[in-house]
Amino acid sequence: MGGPDAENVRDLVPTLLRQGHRKILIDLEDVSWVNSTGLGVLIASHQAAIREGAQLKMMRASRRIDSIFGVTRLNTVFQLFDDEEAALRAFDERPGER
Repeated sequence: MGGPDAENVRDLVPTLLRQGHRKILIDLEDVSWVNSTGLGVLIASHQAAIREGAQLKMMRASRRIDSIFGVTRLNTVFQLFDDEEAALRAFDERPGER
């Protein structure tokens, strides 16, 4: 994820937030690599979601991507899930949300 892929996410997340979406799940299954641009976009998207009172979670990161998140300590920032069911359940576990 970098270049056009990163720009797609950079454009999509703010659009979803403007449309009122408050639960955003990014599927990383087909992402084989994330460069610094891609990491920056994911961080900015996460921050934008928080500012709007939304949640952004990620799922199905490959071992390689998971390793990148570990080295950069972004695994302590992002909520990562192995599968969609677990990620969707985690949205419902947020205290006080309707």
